[in-house]
Amino acid sequence: MGLFDFFKKKEPHYDSTNIRVQDLDVGFVFEYDLSTWVVEAIMEYDWGNNFFTREFQINNGETTRFLGIEEDDELEITFMEKVKVRALQDDLTDTLIARQQPPKKLTYKGVSYFLEKESPGYFHNITKGTEWEEFRSWDFEDEEGKHLLCIEQWDEKEFEASIGISVKEFEISNILPGEDK
Repeated sequence: MGLFDFFKKKEPHYDSTNIRVQDLDVGFVFEYDLSTWVVEAIMEYDWGNNFFTREFQINNGETTRFLGIEEDDELEITFMEKVKVRALQDDLTDTLIARQQPPKKLTYKGVSYFLEKESPGYFHNITKGTEWEEFRSWDFEDEEGKHLLCIEQWDEKEFEASIGISVKEFEISNILPGEDK
């Protein structure tokens, strides 16, 4: 790298005239559900067979949520929030440890969620540069596929849960890069 190359601006990895949700990066801002969100961190999941998904930790100044992006045959976007596993069901952690399987149906705040799939995978936080960590997840959906619930097992007795919804790409708007992008 020459002396003058140091002063050149790095070219963005996106089309600045058409920034899409897949282009999100740390510091980017966007509008969703009448609120402005800032991307704070990026996580990546490896599901095997060269299939990867991304999750963005986002904040609107009041709360932290997670925006998931999956591109398979079509773009799937999820808007999730962490919940306590015991809030889903009092003995859920005990059941998961004993059976290594969740119930086929869980009801939370009046919504019935049905087990859709179990997926082993690897996770790492791109922003922090962490090493890949093995985990297992169970994905649940309501009958319409709009409401989502995910339970993750990180260790023999460590579980996390999140609930949320599936959103359409057009619902995320006014995507702008951070000031240093």
